[in-house]
Amino acid sequence: MKLGELNVNRIGYGAMRVIEDPDIWGPPKDRANAHRVLRRAYELGANFFDTAESYGPHHSETSIAEAMHPYPKDLVIGTKCGLVRPRKERWDEDGRPEKLRQDLEGSLKRLKLERIDLYQLHAPDPKVPFEDQVGTLARFQKEGKVRHVGLSNITVKQLEAARKIVPIVSVQNRYNLGDRHSEDVLHACERLGIAFLPWYPLGDGSSLRTGKVKALAQKLGAKPSQVVIAWLLKKSPVMLPIPGTGNLAHLEENMAAAQLQLDDVDFKSL
Repeated sequence: MKLGELNVNRIGYGAMRVIEDPDIWGPPKDRANAHRVLRRAYELGANFFDTAESYGPHHSETSIAEAMHPYPKDLVIGTKCGLVRPRKERWDEDGRPEKLRQDLEGSLKRLKLERIDLYQLHAPDPKVPFEDQVGTLARFQKEGKVRHVGLSNITVKQLEAARKIVPIVSVQNRYNLGDRHSEDVLHACERLGIAFLPWYPLGDGSSLRTGKVKALAQKLGAKPSQVVIAWLLKKSPVMLPIPGTGNLAHLEENMAAAQLQLDDVDFKSL
């Protein structure tokens, strides 16, 4: 599928979980394992990695560079800006242009890049005019430091407003089998040919424990997590799931979901 003109496979890798801490705070406890997971994700076909400067903070991006640089030619890296972590339980929006500039320069340095393939506003800051936040990312693109601009945690109205300022190639909103509140945003992305990255694609695990999912997994000889990812893939041609894990076995399971085909009856049953 397409991110702008870039070709990426249908399942990417969410690199938040290379930070094992439940609050996504600090460096990976097992750095060697983090590197193995990142390399294996690419080997299994995930040629899109999603990260953010706030993951760690900074340690997810650093781990990607440690494991993967110099990067394979087809690896697309997306990162995000606009959050601040004063302490580990806090994820506060900060969309001031000077903060976004600081985030960009830091991400470029940590990722060892001259240009970021996909740069996403992590969440709109209600204290800063939305147009100013998107306009700042548009300036980064004009400077040649960002190839493509994306948005995260937005509404359809915000997507429409942003597209008047700069081309948008992706939207990353929370979406999974049990949480479809962003259905209207997904439909807008379909209409516009914009990639939709569902974060929290497996949800809190409750969907994996439902009778329907477990029964279908048993019928297909698959894991419940694979059924849920396969459902996302069939749900929309613009869907780009980015399941994240720090566990090699779980990574193998998640990536194998690309081979699982749900027929229309099974799909509708969920």
